[in-house]
Amino acid sequence: MTASTSFADLLQRHPLIFFHLVTAVGALLVGSLVMLRRKGTTSHRAWGWVWVLLMGSTAVASGFIRDFHAPNIAGITPIHAFTALVAFNLPRGVWFIRHGNVAAHRKAMRGMYIGGCIVAGIFTLLPGRFLGRLLWPALGMT
Repeated sequence: MTASTSFADLLQRHPLIFFHLVTAVGALLVGSLVMLRRKGTTSHRAWGWVWVLLMGSTAVASGFIRDFHAPNIAGITPIHAFTALVAFNLPRGVWFIRHGNVAAHRKAMRGMYIGGCIVAGIFTLLPGRFLGRLLWPALGMT
């Protein structure tokens, strides 16, 4: 099975997980753009809002995804801590910049990018996890 057929199958069989994956990858890419560009510009603010929407959408979707294969309580696994991290810090990061606290804004947003995009993404793609079991064989890496 190729990667494209695997992801088409994912869309059909698990649309919530597909949505979560698309918004998470979007947040990773847009977040990279926001981090690399000059801060405080109109484009930084515009791309920043896109990132906020993607992160918020990813967090909401992840709140409804359950994994009964990993250690869990009612399907909620340790990776759901990243959902709580984003749910708590995303509005704080916006609030900080709205009130002129650039340093706190930068810390909150970088923390969510590193924790919510990079670290959570690594955990999500581990070979034993659902997306890892989908991705690695599709890429011929098993």
